[in-house]
Order: sequence, then structure tokens, then C-alpha cells
Amino acid sequence: MKILRDHSLRHLNTFGIDAAAPWFAGVTTVDELLEALAFARENGLPVLPLGRGSNILMAGDPLGLVVHLLIPGFAVVEDGPQNIRLRVGAGEDWPTLVDRCLELGLFGLENLVLIPGTAGAAPIQNIGAYGVEVCDVLDEVEAVEIATGRVRTFRNAECGFGYRHSIFKGDLRHRFVVSAIVLRLSREPLVSASYGSLAAELGLRGIIRPTPYDVAGVIRELRLMRLPDPKVLGNAGSFFENPVVDAVVAERLKASNPDLPVFPSGNGKVKLAAAWLIERCGFKGIRRGAAGVHPLHALVLVNHGGATGRDILALADEIRAAVRLRFDVELAIEPRVVG
Repeated sequence: MKILRDHSLRHLNTFGIDAAAPWFAGVTTVDELLEALAFARENGLPVLPLGRGSNILMAGDPLGLVVHLLIPGFAVVEDGPQNIRLRVGAGEDWPTLVDRCLELGLFGLENLVLIPGTAGAAPIQNIGAYGVEVCDVLDEVEAVEIATGRVRTFRNAECGFGYRHSIFKGDLRHRFVVSAIVLRLSREPLVSASYGSLAAELGLRGIIRPTPYDVAGVIRELRLMRLPDPKVLGNAGSFFENPVVDAVVAERLKASNPDLPVFPSGNGKVKLAAAWLIERCGFKGIRRGAAGVHPLHALVLVNHGGATGRDILALADEIRAAVRLRFDVELAIEPRVVG
């Protein structure tokens, strides 16, 4: 492992923002990760873990040591007649992992097909799509404590999972680096296909009893159709979380906006469609110089070429202010903002 100085991060974030790490280490084993963290401790450097950079906005150069997690791993740790426990290294590509599991007849990840990023990043914001979240199939998270180098295993119940949230995004945000995850997948071809747009698309295709492969195939097509390829147009997918509000607030908004999509969220809460709110404020397809909102999906902010992280953030702030003014609803930014 080498510690590099002033290393460009332009190709390590899907927005394609030009930023540089003052210190940089690419790690391929847990031992290399421990070595990198020891270097950071010895030199009093903060640590920024980085996977594929698909959920990050470089609003400036990061401080300290950027640790690029490339740790591989795909191993069965428990094999039963119905379920299998699979240990996956933090650096494994998530879309490739989902496809590999489907090929092996291991089910539970099919709704999460084509979500960009790495296995290590998946539990941090509890990635989810089309009615399934990674916490539904995640057994354990293995992580290294930055301050001590101690390796710890977190069970699912200890991870504080919520909508786009975990303890690694909250209280432990700057304290641990995820090195591996353990998934519990099924050999039974059970599916989750009740999510509105997914169920509608399956119905249009006449698929009454969908298999996991049907679900994965339809979701793959929907994502490719609606979301821009970061290799072509810089973006980090959905830029805002769907706001969760009290049911009373949702009823008030629904009364004056009958076509507002709402979804039950439990405990007297309701989830609103952030894309609908943004589109109603007139931002879909808008440009502010090189920063813009995708014309097909109002949740996706894009870099048309040459935008800085501050440009993207300024547009995000403009959108948030407009939604707040019109609907009295606060939008939360989903990607991690650095700098």
C-alpha cells in the first residue's frame, strides 16, 4: 500500500467533480486498511472512506486521508437448505454482486439491481428501491474503528437502520470504516413486487406471478430508462430524500394538491414524493450554468460538464428554498457533502 499526496478524485466521484485528496490510500485488504488508519492517527489526520463515489458531492477538497476501499470478497459463511449467509468485501461492486447472486439462485437483492456503489457503502445509508432496503437482507456489518484499529461486528439490530439512514451515517459517522458485510439470502424464489410503479409495470407486461428474475429485469429497464448514466452525465442518482412528515401534514398538503403521491411510513408518518414537489416548483430540466436537474427525473441533479460542487450545492439550496416556501416541507440532501 502506498500513501499518495494531492491525488485527483475526479474519476472517483460520479458527479465528475474536480477535487483532490491531500493524502490518499487505496486499500485491498483489512491489513492495508489498518495500516492506512494507523498512518492517519500518527499524523492527526481525519479519515474519509470512499467507495465508488456514487453518493458523494465534492463541494471542495476533502481534509486528511481519503481511504479508497477496494477490499474484495465473496464467500459463503453458512449454507442451509433455505437460506445462505454470504460475506462480501466492502470493495465489491454492488450491481455486479446483485447479478452474481441472481445467477447463483440466491434471492433477496433483486429489487436493488443497478444501484451504483459498493457493498461497503450499502448499509451506511441503507440503500433501497422499489419497496426493499438492504437492511431487509443484511445480517452483520464488519467495521474498523478509526481511533483504535479495533475490528468490530455489528448485528442488524445494532445498526440503527431507518429510511436512508444507519448508525454509520449518524452517531458513528466519523468513527468506523466498513470493511465487509454479511447478507442472509434465500434459495426460495420469493419476491417483493407490491411497490406501486413496479406492480404497475409488471401488470402492463401481463406478469401475474413474477419471479425474482422478472422483478430484476423490469427494475433494470426502469432504472436505465429514467436515470442518466454517470459515465455520460455526471450525477449521484437521487439527490434528495423523500421527506417523511406527520400524517396531519400530509392530509393538509393532499387537500390542496390531490395528485400529490403519498406513501405510508408507519408510526403516524407519511412519505411524500420529493420528485413531485420539485417538479411542481418548476425545476425539472432546469439549468444553472453547468449544473442542472435532469429532464426525465426531478430528483437527479446533474453536471453538464465543468460544474463545481459548489455549483451543484447552490442549485440544491435553490430547490430546497422553493419547496420550503411553496409546501412548507424541508428536503434533505441524500449524498454526503464533502468540503
